[in-house]
Amino acid sequence: MGAAPDVSVDVCQGQLCLEAARRPARRQAQRPEASPWGLRGRMIGAHRHRFRRSALPSVLLPRTTTTTLDPVSTLIRVTGLRKEFRQGFFMRRVLAVKGVSFEVESGEIFGFLGPNGAGKTTTIKMLTGLIAASGGEATLFGDPVPSPRALARVGFLPENPYVYPYLSPTEFVELCARLSGLSARAARDRTRQVLDQVGVLYAADRPVRRLSKGMLQRTGLAAALVSDPELLILDEPMSGLDPVGRKEVRDLILDERKNGRTIFFSTHILSDVEAMCDRVAILRRGEVVVSGRLGELLRKEVRRTDVVVLGAGDEFATECEASGCAVQRLGPRLVLGIEGEANVATILKRALELGFSISEVTPRHETLEDLFVREAIET
Repeated sequence: MGAAPDVSVDVCQGQLCLEAARRPARRQAQRPEASPWGLRGRMIGAHRHRFRRSALPSVLLPRTTTTTLDPVSTLIRVTGLRKEFRQGFFMRRVLAVKGVSFEVESGEIFGFLGPNGAGKTTTIKMLTGLIAASGGEATLFGDPVPSPRALARVGFLPENPYVYPYLSPTEFVELCARLSGLSARAARDRTRQVLDQVGVLYAADRPVRRLSKGMLQRTGLAAALVSDPELLILDEPMSGLDPVGRKEVRDLILDERKNGRTIFFSTHILSDVEAMCDRVAILRRGEVVVSGRLGELLRKEVRRTDVVVLGAGDEFATECEASGCAVQRLGPRLVLGIEGEANVATILKRALELGFSISEVTPRHETLEDLFVREAIET
């Protein structure tokens, strides 16, 4: 009888020892393969497990292979979309977006314009599921927002993209590629491709905290492109870029449209919108005041004709000013802004009679800037 307790203890100790021996082996089996990122890779893995799938940005949502969406001609449809915020101690209601409605067709570039505070970014956040709408309807690829399977086909660049400062562009974009469902090899290849496409490949291994604002913007654009999306939603993609960078991003957007993508973007650079966009919508104080094709929105008649005269004296300048022309002296050149086509012929005839040389005659049509100022600021 005295030996029984010893046997029991030995058995228990044996089981404990067995469990202790098994535990390290089990941990070893569950440990992920060695990552080329080392400690950074393990930190990223920890971050991936901490976030819920539904909380990931749309560009990071993995593609689904079990269900497919039918092709649709209207990729974005917004009807009466509203967003109300509560502010201050007394929770005062502020209506930021007031019944916005527009549509974005497949294969087009759509410009979303408006002054600061018009509601552009708030509308984009509702489209991407980052905030909930207070009213109205919005669909992506025919599915009500937010739809995980629709968002898996969207690449999104926020207004101020945040990239972990301890990562390099390669690590961050590759992380986005893996979270989008790409294999490790495909993610590496696609990452190098998009970094080269946006012009950051030469700094691909630098820590993000050492990048300029323009390079950070390009890294965010690469993350939006890495999953090969069908629809790009870009919030201020030209922000922080120098003139060369702006041209490169503009050319990239045009190339993506040629490749069959649809681009929806907001910006304050109206000349870029006029050069690229098929259709636009202009917001003012949370409402769409103008929407349609640029060719239909801009007035086709000549608004003003600019005439540059060489060798003209002050007497001729005074004469032109008295007839209602806008006169500006630029060195030897006299620049005349003439309203009305009939007045142009009269001024040109008078200048030639006096023996002056006509350098330029440029008719000026209404620009997008004129339309923007008229509809979004002056009214």
